[in-house]
Amino acid sequence: MKKVLMILFVLLLIAGTFLYYKREELFPKKEEKEVKEEEQIPNYLFQEYYKQAKTLANQMTLEEKIAQLFLVRYDKNEVEKNKDLSPGGYILFAKDFESNTKESMKKELEEVQSKNKYPLLLAVDEEGGYVTRVSRFPAYRKEKFSSPKYYYETGGYSLLEQTEKEKAQLLKSLGINLNLAPVVDISTDEKDFIYNRSFGKNAEETAEFAKNMVTYANNNGISSCLKHFPGYGNNQDTHTGIAIDDRAYETFLQEDFLPFQAGIKAQVPCILVSHNIVKSIDEKYPSSLSAKVIQELRKTLGFTGIVMTDDLAMDAVKNYVENKEAATMAFLAGNDMIITSDFSSMYQEMVHSVKEGKIKEEDITNAVIRILSWKYKNKLF
Repeated sequence: MKKVLMILFVLLLIAGTFLYYKREELFPKKEEKEVKEEEQIPNYLFQEYYKQAKTLANQMTLEEKIAQLFLVRYDKNEVEKNKDLSPGGYILFAKDFESNTKESMKKELEEVQSKNKYPLLLAVDEEGGYVTRVSRFPAYRKEKFSSPKYYYETGGYSLLEQTEKEKAQLLKSLGINLNLAPVVDISTDEKDFIYNRSFGKNAEETAEFAKNMVTYANNNGISSCLKHFPGYGNNQDTHTGIAIDDRAYETFLQEDFLPFQAGIKAQVPCILVSHNIVKSIDEKYPSSLSAKVIQELRKTLGFTGIVMTDDLAMDAVKNYVENKEAATMAFLAGNDMIITSDFSSMYQEMVHSVKEGKIKEEDITNAVIRILSWKYKNKLF
């Protein structure tokens, strides 16, 4: 009996010694465990700023977090009304620049920033060529920026890099920190709606273009945004109606996804999703409202940045929205940010959806952490 007790004592002594020296490995402290979890986020684009963003997000009210999800169509008469909510940002159009000078526009946007509790993303579509919101007016540039395709065909990537640098400097001098460009839809047919806004080349050449354009923006301290995922093809204008894409899924894998993959590899911070219905991925919903489409972006392409809808006020989405809950549907599909011309009602809708249990506040917080991380990376704080 004594021998048995002695053996048990020795075994317990050995086990105790083992547990003592392995205690940190087996029972990590709470804060150390949290760090390890964060380190496991695969290729997280803004990972360096994640802790700061998480700390801030946890101090925000639910209402403040919901407001961060919106990129609102700019109206200087609405800024005062919106300041208490502090939306994620504003998107400006040509009419906002038309009656201003460089100096007055800069001053106006500085005032807008100062009125909001949290720094704003201030965005434009300054693609060049067919779509210019700023440079079309002589007060900002002697002549508007031509299309990237024109600069490339005129002077190759050297000229394109030079003009993108000038574009970034112009936008930043006004207070703009996000250019919703480049368009990386593949189109080689002049009859296509998107052709005049595209690079006009095949998938491989457009992928090289996407990589370079993202790099130019990053090197010049302004955010870019690839559009329109999952690829526009030869579809009609979704500003005026729905576009149904019947192409095979393999076409997207072998062609349309390539420019987005190249841009993601170059560390593009933001990708904008179209309103096209791509039947081979989701035949029921427009891409901007489709969890299946956004899963392609997150899982198949491995994108960890900001996923953003095209404007939810477009006619293409109206017939697919249930109970006037476009923002709720877009968020549940996986979008981080929602472009809207109707901030007030969509904001109230989202607050209601959280309180009704349709959306988890935890999911709102996770999206806001990504948005705030992006803002920290952009040195907006």
